[in-house]
Amino acid sequence: MNILLIEDDTVIGKALVQGFTEAGHQVQWAKDGVAGQGLASNQESDAIVLDLNLPGLDGLDVLGSIRESGIRTPVVVLTARGGVDERVHGLNSGADDYMAKPFDFAELLARVVAVCRRVAPRPSMTIQAGGVKLDLSNRRVQQGDREVDLTPTEFSILELLMRNAGQTVTRRMLCEHVWGFNWDGTTNVIEVHINRLRGKLEPRDAPALIHTVRGRGYAFRAPDA
Repeated sequence: MNILLIEDDTVIGKALVQGFTEAGHQVQWAKDGVAGQGLASNQESDAIVLDLNLPGLDGLDVLGSIRESGIRTPVVVLTARGGVDERVHGLNSGADDYMAKPFDFAELLARVVAVCRRVAPRPSMTIQAGGVKLDLSNRRVQQGDREVDLTPTEFSILELLMRNAGQTVTRRMLCEHVWGFNWDGTTNVIEVHINRLRGKLEPRDAPALIHTVRGRGYAFRAPDA
């Protein structure tokens, strides 16, 4: 993640930069409210860690400004203002989370990751291609006006093929998707399940949906693609 840290305390700032960096994240550090507001407004970040007692511009003013600008970047307030009323005010001002100092870095990191996870777009629970619709919530398959009965293995194979519709999916990718990354069997076993899938999705004279890519794997292609 790219994290914007707005913190005027040098000791805390250095420790946070080191902690986030060691956790594999990129950190940009602003040491006053004006600089922080400018970076938040002009550069894209995945999360903002915001102190409130800042020189130049108070953290709540920074928060209000970026929210008024329509910037929805998750903000975790990290401040010495730890009273209940101050926490409520901070959250009502647009913060996604609020943490009082002193703090534990591991908890702060977990909270930053959590707020980013909450705002991340959720993948669709349905996949549609070539007249076939997969409902991932109840693992049902609809083709036109008929429901197709698939085994769990067949459903998993079809899911991966349809997620990559138009592209080649190797036999190994399919095997690892179905049986896990530690799977070390022969890839030929996937052919049995592919043939059964074809039998269920491609009745006689119907256009092919699952195509063999010689020496590589399979591709799901809509008939008109």
